[in-house]
Amino acid sequence: MTKAKPPRKLSRAARRVQLIEATIEVLAIKGYARVTMSDVATQAGLSHGLVNFHFQSKDLLLAETLTYLADEYVQNWQSALSEAAPDPASQLDALIRADFRPELCTPQRLAAWCAFWGEAQSRPLYQAKCGENDRLYITKLEQVCTALLAEGRYPGDPILISRVLRVTSEGVWVDLISTRDPYSTTEALQTVHTAAMAFFPRHFGAEGLL
Repeated sequence: MTKAKPPRKLSRAARRVQLIEATIEVLAIKGYARVTMSDVATQAGLSHGLVNFHFQSKDLLLAETLTYLADEYVQNWQSALSEAAPDPASQLDALIRADFRPELCTPQRLAAWCAFWGEAQSRPLYQAKCGENDRLYITKLEQVCTALLAEGRYPGDPILISRVLRVTSEGVWVDLISTRDPYSTTEALQTVHTAAMAFFPRHFGAEGLL
């Protein structure tokens, strides 16, 4: 980790974001259990006391970091849906592509998510912070798959199909940071589109919407 040169003056909210972004970087390097307040201070280029001022404990810092990531993720996929055409194929394509937007699909953010997923001690925190967000996303994905099955007269269970697409996307995220020679985000997106093509072959190819 290298010490950053922080701006001289920031608002309280901006400083908190700076520290959360530093925490994401540290999570990517050290994992959940080994994060320390001192690491975050060094990464942000700030004093340990300033980190303590904004976040009184490591647990609070990690909880706020997870909330920040969760809110970012929800805003990301909801914005993608609002910008897409209203037909179910376009909506599904938007949900798939949202997971691989460059600002969201970074090695640091993927590693931070995996840190929260992978540590047993973080699971209650994850459920408390993200359980409702996950239910919201799953419901929307199931609704979109239900509509596309009906429109295309495809066979299949929308709950199972949406689950396959969701876990494929999550699995690709893990793959991108765990394989020795990771493939590109373009190929990652093609992987999930290929899964969609298996269920909706008249609407999707490996490159996305047909």
